[in-house]
Amino acid sequence: MSDLMQFIFSGLTTGAIYALVALGFALIYNASGVINFAQGDFLMLSGMVCAALLGANMPFGFAIVISVVVTVVVGLLLYRFAIKPAGDTNVVTLIIITIGASIFIQGVVQVVLGKNQHTLPAFTGDKAFEFIGAYILPQSLWVMGVALMLVLVCGAFFRYTLLGKAMLAVAANKLAAQAVGIPTQYILLLSFGMSAFLGAVAGVTAAPITTTVYDLGLMLGMKGFVAATLGGLGSGAGAVVGGLLVGLFEALVAGYVSSAYKDAVPFGLIIFILLAMPHGLFGAKQTERV
Repeated sequence: MSDLMQFIFSGLTTGAIYALVALGFALIYNASGVINFAQGDFLMLSGMVCAALLGANMPFGFAIVISVVVTVVVGLLLYRFAIKPAGDTNVVTLIIITIGASIFIQGVVQVVLGKNQHTLPAFTGDKAFEFIGAYILPQSLWVMGVALMLVLVCGAFFRYTLLGKAMLAVAANKLAAQAVGIPTQYILLLSFGMSAFLGAVAGVTAAPITTTVYDLGLMLGMKGFVAATLGGLGSGAGAVVGGLLVGLFEALVAGYVSSAYKDAVPFGLIIFILLAMPHGLFGAKQTERV
């Protein structure tokens, strides 16, 4: 029983990270129809920048803020100089553009910040405590708590603010949104900034557990995409549920089968999803909402 609880808490921790990556996918996909395969690199970038600033003896709090700001700026530049010039080109071209952007970001980080793996200090210590027979690191609670807070803030933003409703309108029908005076280009720019912000916060929060290195974003991006697809691409609630499910499956397979198969779980899931339920768990219901 204690082993099961340990695997569950471990799975929820990594699942919360995947959920934030998947939520970033959903934000951009809803607003622009683009599947941004550079989403995982936002997590890597914030962690690497924060580690570099700490190496320059900057206080931890300032390093976190600056790393988040840098990542958001990169997200905005990605839209302005890569996605926007492509206009209304086809989906495959947009996907190739985001893959190219991912490779470019990894290359720049590799050259400027180095190839070495870095870790960040835990926010409130690294002494594990026992809960229901499982040992939990305080940083795991930070990851799950920050993920929950961001999901609730995003939900409130779309439900109670005019800007959030404008984003939903653009997601439902861009031409109709333009016809009623909604600045769609500004909304699309905002969606990239918000997704970069989610990735940046997730990156600096998870780095004390996962560590960070220049090519970390590739695997995180792929697993986040699987989580978004499992929940239903474009669904915020589905992204959260999908992320938690992928994390739990990974932890259970690693614990009861072998850790060697852990990274294969998301790719097995994506094959199952595409064959059995291509719309995901919540996709059809949420993508029609205005």
